[in-house]
Amino acid sequence: MPGCYHCDLHRSGAELPPREDVVRTQHWHVAHAFNSTLPGWLVVLPARHVTSLVEVGEAAAAELGTLLHRLAVALEQVTGCVKTYQMQFSEAEGFSHLHVHVVPRIRDQPAELRGPRVFGHLVADEAQWVSEDERDRVALAVRAAYAG
Repeated sequence: MPGCYHCDLHRSGAELPPREDVVRTQHWHVAHAFNSTLPGWLVVLPARHVTSLVEVGEAAAAELGTLLHRLAVALEQVTGCVKTYQMQFSEAEGFSHLHVHVVPRIRDQPAELRGPRVFGHLVADEAQWVSEDERDRVALAVRAAYAG
């Protein structure tokens, strides 16, 4: 789907850095969010362009449950988080491709950034984003924990 960030990225055929290719399964791709101030904010995307969970099919839906569980375990190991949040809206322009946010809820998470307010970690100011190097480091650690 032209104009879809995820589809455009994968259609290019270029080798992706770890932050854009954390884990890949038959039906899903996992990336580290690019505009987050929180290391470990993952985004799970279907391998094909769909805009609703209803469209993914039963095999992909079944695989998603296991994937989310294993990512939660991996994030706990890598970040020391006390739990993970999983959310799916897919409403932002250019990001209508179905995606599920898997977000570590860190132990000392400020109250004003808990629950749905965790989206305060997604910011427009690129200077505040987790660096590409740190996203790659976290991505590789999550990949190893996921595989382990």
